[in-house]
Amino acid sequence: MTTTTHDQLLTIKQVAEITGLSAHTLRYYERIGLIHPINREENTHRRYTQEDIGWIQFLMKLRATGMSIQDMQTYAELQRQGDVTLPERVDMLKRLQREVEMHMQALNEHLGLICYKIDLYSKLVQEGAPPEPVSLECTTE
Repeated sequence: MTTTTHDQLLTIKQVAEITGLSAHTLRYYERIGLIHPINREENTHRRYTQEDIGWIQFLMKLRATGMSIQDMQTYAELQRQGDVTLPERVDMLKRLQREVEMHMQALNEHLGLICYKIDLYSKLVQEGAPPEPVSLECTTE
């Protein structure tokens, strides 16, 4: 991982290394408006700031929570409009928070079942119970 100072500008390759996103994805995010147009040198190469990287990492977290690209675009546009859109951004994030909490609750229920099965099977193995027969064939009557 590359370390940078606040004033240092980074190439798309360096940002790809830092974020784990491909250069193609970074260009795509810029093209669809998730990332504001990146500063370019005279030779047209993109140069990213630490602020750009922070924004990209925030976008990655939004995406990881399941936020759609369309909602991310809406959020990015609101962010560009400044503090006047803070209430709308808070509403969007609160909706996302509720969705994530519901997803986490469902995952915890799934995890509970998995833990139960592990405990059950571990006890059967310790007691020397024979493994259950497994049939890969479908039986029809």
